[in-house]
Amino acid sequence: MPINIDDYVFMVKELLDVGGVVMLPLFFCALLLWYGLGYRFWIMKDSKSMVIRDMLRFYGENSNQATTNIVEQATQHGIALKRTGVKHLHRHLDEAFYEYKREIRKFSVLVKTIIIVSPLLGLLGTVIGMIETFDSLAAMALFTQSGGIAGGISQALISTQMGLAVAIPGLLMYSIQIKRQQQIEKDLAQVSELLCSQDVVLHSTGNVAP
Repeated sequence: MPINIDDYVFMVKELLDVGGVVMLPLFFCALLLWYGLGYRFWIMKDSKSMVIRDMLRFYGENSNQATTNIVEQATQHGIALKRTGVKHLHRHLDEAFYEYKREIRKFSVLVKTIIIVSPLLGLLGTVIGMIETFDSLAAMALFTQSGGIAGGISQALISTQMGLAVAIPGLLMYSIQIKRQQQIEKDLAQVSELLCSQDVVLHSTGNVAP
């Protein structure tokens, strides 16, 4: 029998209640984390389909060809700048490519911060739960209004589990995306160097000749 939305809402509320005060911030962190990771995945989703020299040649010959990833967009932009014959091309390319670099770095700080903070929030929940446990032991009470020994231990374990559940998958995905980001930055630097070098010439016909 499928679980309806009300059942899911009830389970989330129960989890938030059992885990203590840190559960709501952890839940909010999880939403922000996967929003940031999802955005970065979408921006960097397509890898380049050809080496940089071939890409320059292809888009030099097909300037109106639709691009499929951010490196190809930057290549088209760089070729258009080179054709204008501007002086200090390298500086203009750096300014143009800065926007692409900023796009692939977007939410990087947010994601990294959440990955660091989430286990600490879980640890805070553990401390709060253990305090509840020892308060109950000091009062020699197995059950209190806040759950007593059982409630304190449950809160400590669930908050720790939630903090790790937020951080570990986020860390794995972020590590993959960082490698992809670094590769894109290297590709952009290579596009800039090749466009500024003397052995890559744009003919009036629009071709790129090595």
